Amino acid sequence: MRDKILLAGTMAAVALSLALPQALAKGGKTVELKDVKGQSVGAATLSPKGKGIEIKYNLKNLPPGEHAMHIHQNAKCEADPAAPADAFKSAGGHFNPENKQHGLENPQGPHAGDMPNFTVAADGTAKGTVDDPRVTLAEGVPNSVFANGGTSLMIHAKADDMKSDPAGNAGPRIACGVITK
Repeated sequence: MRDKILLAGTMAAVALSLALPQALAKGGKTVELKDVKGQSVGAATLSPKGKGIEIKYNLKNLPPGEHAMHIHQNAKCEADPAAPADAFKSAGGHFNPENKQHGLENPQGPHAGDMPNFTVAADGTAKGTVDDPRVTLAEGVPNSVFANGGTSLMIHAKADDMKSDPAGNAGPRIACGVITK
């Protein structure tokens, strides 16, 4: 009888340890994105979806056209309006805990932070949803957006070509938001 109780207790502990990371992440996280001048261009809400996340974005005051959106490795969004070409370099490269190559179409990729492009309307707005199945809001795992103190959500000036390593030729970084717990 004692062995059955110990086995049941062990099985419950294992089940809890497997379910706990996503359960802790249920609340979601809203990230404000700002341009190089420090002006808000809207927000994105990250929520758990399956083993990954869903990002709902509602953006404004961006250049019309197709743009790349990535998760970058550092929770920093420093920009100097006098040097827009170097904006947000503090965010580092794409979030890539598995050391893969860049691009959703790259057979040796993608980075955990690589996502599909999105389109900004002629009036500078964009509203939609994108999924990233390679990252999580759970804490304590290598692919968590909160790993190493957090990450950042980045918008680039151009579309990602989905294959060029290391960053997809997406152009300058034009908006950034810090993702921290």
